[in-house]
Amino acid sequence: MGMVSQPLLVTILMLAVSNLFMTFAWYGHLKNMASSPWYIAALASWGIALFEYMIQVPANRIGYTHLNLGQLKILQEVITLSVFVPFAVLYMNQPLKWDYLYAGLCMMGAVYFIFRT
Repeated sequence: MGMVSQPLLVTILMLAVSNLFMTFAWYGHLKNMASSPWYIAALASWGIALFEYMIQVPANRIGYTHLNLGQLKILQEVITLSVFVPFAVLYMNQPLKWDYLYAGLCMMGAVYFIFRT
């Protein structure tokens, strides 16, 4: 396996940043806005998600120049899990579970099958 191409590295980094925004948009309100009405939380989440899309859309366009659609999706899922676990444990104070490791192992299987040639 050769070196990771620059467009692929840029895609990975941009998707990681966009996923951080999306994770906060989806789950941050559970901690920060628990006493706010749901529609206020939804509007705040929508505002955060705008930044996510401003990064995610160009990242997917760049990635699609080197990856097929399935590979791009599995890459996004691996990044999602990689961002979600630290978010859940460090920010939301959830316990670190073995289930996260098992989910990661399943994702490794998905990566193998979608990227094999």
